[in-house]
Amino acid sequence: MNTSALLHVEQLSIAFGRYANNRSEVVHGISFDIQAGEKLALVGESGSGKSVTALSILQLHDPQQVHYPTGKILFEDKELLSLPEPELRRIRGKEIAMIFQEPMTSLNPVYPIGTQLIEPLLIHENMSKAAAKTRALELLELTGIPEPQRRFDAYPHMLSGGQRQRVMIAMALACHPKLLIADEPTTALDVTIQLQILELLENMQREFQMAVLLITHDLNLVRRFADRICVMQKGYLVEQAPTAQLFEAPQHPYTQQLLNSQPTQLQTPFDYEANPKVLLNAAGINCHFPVKQGMFFKRQVATIKAVNNVDLKLYAGETLGIVGESGSGKTTLGMCLLRLQTCSGMIEFDGTRLDNLPNRSLRPLRRNFQVVFQDPYSSLSPRMTIEQIIGEGLEIHFPELNRQQRHERILKVLGEVGLEESMLWRYPHEFSGGQRQRIAIARVIILEPQLILLDEPTSALDVSVQKQVLELLIQLQHTHHISYLFISHDLKVIRAMSHRIIVMRNGQFVEQGETEALFTEPKHPYTQNLLQASLLTQHASYAAAQLGQSH
Repeated sequence: MNTSALLHVEQLSIAFGRYANNRSEVVHGISFDIQAGEKLALVGESGSGKSVTALSILQLHDPQQVHYPTGKILFEDKELLSLPEPELRRIRGKEIAMIFQEPMTSLNPVYPIGTQLIEPLLIHENMSKAAAKTRALELLELTGIPEPQRRFDAYPHMLSGGQRQRVMIAMALACHPKLLIADEPTTALDVTIQLQILELLENMQREFQMAVLLITHDLNLVRRFADRICVMQKGYLVEQAPTAQLFEAPQHPYTQQLLNSQPTQLQTPFDYEANPKVLLNAAGINCHFPVKQGMFFKRQVATIKAVNNVDLKLYAGETLGIVGESGSGKTTLGMCLLRLQTCSGMIEFDGTRLDNLPNRSLRPLRRNFQVVFQDPYSSLSPRMTIEQIIGEGLEIHFPELNRQQRHERILKVLGEVGLEESMLWRYPHEFSGGQRQRIAIARVIILEPQLILLDEPTSALDVSVQKQVLELLIQLQHTHHISYLFISHDLKVIRAMSHRIIVMRNGQFVEQGETEALFTEPKHPYTQNLLQASLLTQHASYAAAQLGQSH
């Protein structure tokens, strides 16, 4: 340890609980340094203690609930844990700034971004409002916000996710901090926007000569950005090393497991000659939304073409990946194909036309095409037990089964997705994210569907859990001969899971082809840009995964 470091954390333990007899320790005696101008990454899965540690640096926990049994946090030799609140306020924002994961919840929705940008300048720099506005406009321009003069008066909801994150970065840099803490700053962003934000952080770090503490679970991001890496697991700091050294020779089994969890090719090649049956055939799919203005008469002024004249075929037993950025129309197309969203065009499923079927005739067919959603917690009823959730579809689609037969089927599918019988009487909130997604998969598998729409099924999961769920989906596909429509913006996952890939942009297909051909020889400039942005932050993931397997 180097006590002359900009930030020196020594033997820090963190516990929560108002009273001594019921405190729970979540971080256990961790030590690390950050030098001036250094980029350090704190890496680990959900619950490892990364964010808890970062929030402790700025003392942002509830003081009545948090307790520090051991350790100290020195910033320029000042002990932050014992610093009076007025002195801490002077450090927050000015000496140490923080960017949070979700900018929409970090920005105040009732104030224009300009008002929020000038606040730290007024408080810490004692600037006049005019000088603060000039500085704020410079920061907006510096961080790549288009038309900063106009955006100054915009509200957060009027900006895109990438623009809101740029505003958060501008706000954090307003007072030229010596240390910037970035807590998962790109998690909710598309791959091209991720790259832009990462490059912006690198440029700002060089220009302001500040240290950066990056908190993330994305190893590809870390490999590109950080000078050194600290790996956390269940509140312990299990390994720290320079970035290149850690990726080339990881020492701790958990670090090796993380590297080994990066998605690699999971699918076996699909034989189209041996499997010529087209399960889903769609032609001329259109889903347009009118844009209306006016207080009373609501005159239509424009049309949003969410899906525009799309043709698609999916073979029995095949996985078709649909990739694109937010707003490209991926999910809307999936909902249209399953008649969960109003659209026009021809949809044929297993020889039956769905597009002209009335709802009453469509309902009995729905067990054949099911959906697994992005967030299992919001898609599972919190008032139902796991047995009720998994068995609900059986009561509707298999009314001939008695209670004992339903229970036997539930137990069988529970075993297939890797869960235990003892879990049947518990509720969704009692499970981890990965377990909840297994429950969501069991709920659809039990109906023996021919097609499952997987809408970003692993984007909310940690990398090791993500790989487990992907391997489970492959296993179930082979066992039950299911076709998958796999929607994602994560190109690593799409490449690992898909036989063919469709690239969407602005409601249309810009390119489609077999997976490896599309990845190795993309034709369309948009596909090339997507892959370039992805590979710049992720190209090492496959090598790293192979390296992890060798340890």
